[in-house]
Amino acid sequence: MSLATTYCRASVGIEAPLVTVEVHLANGLPAFTIVGLPEKAVQESRDRVRSALINAGYEFPARRITVNLAPADLPKEGGRFDLPIAIGILSASGQIPAEVLRHCEFIGELNLSGDVRPVTGILPATLAARKSGRQLFIPRANLEEASLAEGIDLFPVEHLLQLSNHLSGQTPIQPQCQPPDKNAHPRQLPDLAEVKGQAQAKRALEIAAAGAHNLLFSGPPGSGKSMLAARLPGILPPMTDEQALEHAMVQSISGQPFDPARWKERQIRAPHHTASAVALVGGGSNPRPGEISLAHHSILFLDEVAEFPRNVLDVLREPMETGYINISRASRSARFPARFQLVAAMNPCPCGHLGDPLKACRCTAEQVARYQGRISGPLLDRIDLQVQVPAQRAETLLAANHQETTSAEVRERVIAAHQRQLERQGCSNAQLQNSHLEEYCRLDEDSRNLLLGAMNKLGLSARAYHRILRVARSIADLEGKTDILLPHVTEAIGYRRMDKAR
Repeated sequence: MSLATTYCRASVGIEAPLVTVEVHLANGLPAFTIVGLPEKAVQESRDRVRSALINAGYEFPARRITVNLAPADLPKEGGRFDLPIAIGILSASGQIPAEVLRHCEFIGELNLSGDVRPVTGILPATLAARKSGRQLFIPRANLEEASLAEGIDLFPVEHLLQLSNHLSGQTPIQPQCQPPDKNAHPRQLPDLAEVKGQAQAKRALEIAAAGAHNLLFSGPPGSGKSMLAARLPGILPPMTDEQALEHAMVQSISGQPFDPARWKERQIRAPHHTASAVALVGGGSNPRPGEISLAHHSILFLDEVAEFPRNVLDVLREPMETGYINISRASRSARFPARFQLVAAMNPCPCGHLGDPLKACRCTAEQVARYQGRISGPLLDRIDLQVQVPAQRAETLLAANHQETTSAEVRERVIAAHQRQLERQGCSNAQLQNSHLEEYCRLDEDSRNLLLGAMNKLGLSARAYHRILRVARSIADLEGKTDILLPHVTEAIGYRRMDKAR
């Protein structure tokens, strides 16, 4: 038979649409044509496939070969189509049987000797193949990552000859699954006890961890802002399997290295302040995820946030509300998840010593206003906790017998509070919809009057009002309280410090 059909998966955002690879051999002058909107790397698969087939000991047909990648309007990229094209040519030329290909999908890049190389985006492809019910043949180097998708037969392939022998019934490949060890010993994270003093900042960090709230530290250089942010992962509740799988899918399509021992750990993405808007939200002619998507269900830490260009920071506003980012281009569009927790740190002024009792500030009022104005009001509105981190005196830093609370102790309280939120509303307080605030964040008369007075005095927006309610709800959860009380609202209002300064 001169016509063969195999199946593969493309990569569009975190989706993996099915691609039907049709191979037709016709009489005429020898030629090799690939159609179906292939980009440059897909067109170059002609040379890789030809050399791989010959070096594997197979006959390369001296005929007119046409490969159609359907659907034709879906852009195809990368070397992931090498393996299905090679198998299609072998089937169309009668060198392997065609009937076995009906229930198989193939993904893999070939080198010139016939070895199968790993590809990016294998996890979304595996999840999509699992829904289709087909067997999936993948590069062996991608096996650990693909094994996150349980419930599918994975056939790891190292060489084209190995795969063709399996399809011919000569030497079967045994299906394998190596799911990551969910009980693997976690890596050692920085401990909160290493930070001397800063009781209020630690309290804010605990509240942020309990309710997944956004957090801003402001203070002079060396006060411990970055140290505090680095200890947030150690007190966060663990990711669920579903959250870890979503996070791993973004890592997969971005080509980030996959560590099976850490696939459920929350990570910190810390781009430099010279990063562009595209680097943060993603983009390019072929859309790729940015830092906010790589921090999905994890932490995006912006150190020296006032040094970022204002237009770069403002691109965070929409995904902070929606939890995803849509990237549209003339030829295609993609949607990436971006449910990240923002932690930012900044100096209060250009010299860094505004309000520092240990060192005088040399900045003028205009310089301070211009510097703090780099963070726009709408972005600041979306940051739930705004905390001053003062410089510590030498006596505090050198105290030898002072016992600090450890990350393990804080994490126990955070996990308990997080569990209360899941049992009550099914999500963290930061993700609580406005329509549910009246039900889950009821206030008594005194608390309502206090919040009303604070809104009028500080000129708070409706968004700030809703975020104060969510923070107060998290404070009550940490204390194990069913109702939000006046002290909880008072503390929550106190975390809107920069609203007072504007």
